[in-house]
Amino acid sequence: MCTLRPFTCKDLFRFNRVNFDPLTENYGTSFYLQYLVNWPEYCTVAESPSGQIMGYILGKSEGQGEEWHGHVTTLTVSPQFRRLGIAHTLMNQLEKISENQKCYFVDLFVRVSNDVAKNMYKNFGYSVYRQIVEYYAGGNAPHSPPDEDAYDMRKALSRDPDGKSLIAKKKVIKTNELFSN
Repeated sequence: MCTLRPFTCKDLFRFNRVNFDPLTENYGTSFYLQYLVNWPEYCTVAESPSGQIMGYILGKSEGQGEEWHGHVTTLTVSPQFRRLGIAHTLMNQLEKISENQKCYFVDLFVRVSNDVAKNMYKNFGYSVYRQIVEYYAGGNAPHSPPDEDAYDMRKALSRDPDGKSLIAKKKVIKTNELFSN
């Protein structure tokens, strides 16, 4: 059992157990604060009855016209709380907020190699829209992992009953094409 509540600045000092997981992308404090200031309704924590952070989701709404959409920036659940439906609960919350914002779809990016996450999102109704070449930077240090492609996965919302937002013009794009029209 968990309670969903708004993510707050104080949570930045309490979510290390969740963020130390190797599958979790980590960001600087200013990144989290930017989301809390600009899209607070999209920032949600799943909390245990004892007050422990079990997981969280950060997102936003962006785009114009039929590209107006909700975006999942990060979703993570602490390893000891996985496979309890918490990720699904958090995703449902973000989708509900996106519906209220009159978005056409929700999208997210996932590493091509992350089969567990890809399958989870597919089970939630998401499909691969396109591949983004070298979206995740590997690093320049010796023995750093190489750059990695991402899948842009999408789920149409009620404002897109025909699923037009799921049909890509190009199946593979470069990172610099991501935000160009």
